[in-house]
Amino acid sequence: MTTTAVRTPRATQHRDGAVMSERFEVVPRCGDDPPRVKDASRVGIMRRIAAARLRHRGLDALLDDVMLILSELLTNALLHSGTREISLSIAVRDGFLYLTVTDGMPGSATRKYVNDKAESGRGLALVEALVKENGGDWGTSDGGAQTWCSLAVPAEERP
Repeated sequence: MTTTAVRTPRATQHRDGAVMSERFEVVPRCGDDPPRVKDASRVGIMRRIAAARLRHRGLDALLDDVMLILSELLTNALLHSGTREISLSIAVRDGFLYLTVTDGMPGSATRKYVNDKAESGRGLALVEALVKENGGDWGTSDGGAQTWCSLAVPAEERP
């Protein structure tokens, strides 16, 4: 009996440039109604696409933090903007991974200070903590229509 070794493809090393740029349409929410199941499921789809692209680019060390940040930023855009379209872009530049979520609806993505009994409102505080832990920064632009953050690419991940 002969056996053949199976080679698994290695992730390519990252380089500066776009990792992904995607957008998806949603139905604006009415009042306090939850988003449509189809719209809410798109957050998970975007996370899976982003995870695959990050792995392919050799950025596995940031994967868990990026997935949590994307969940928060995409969900905020879905729940609080009233938009019809959300876009996500991820790029590597000058040793940083940049994440940008655009909903096209000016607003104010600001960190809330909530008490221990609050059931929501901690998302951007979590984003801020993860970004700081990864040597980056975060903020909003275009009057709040865009929320972005940067994470330093760990030295062992750099070429």
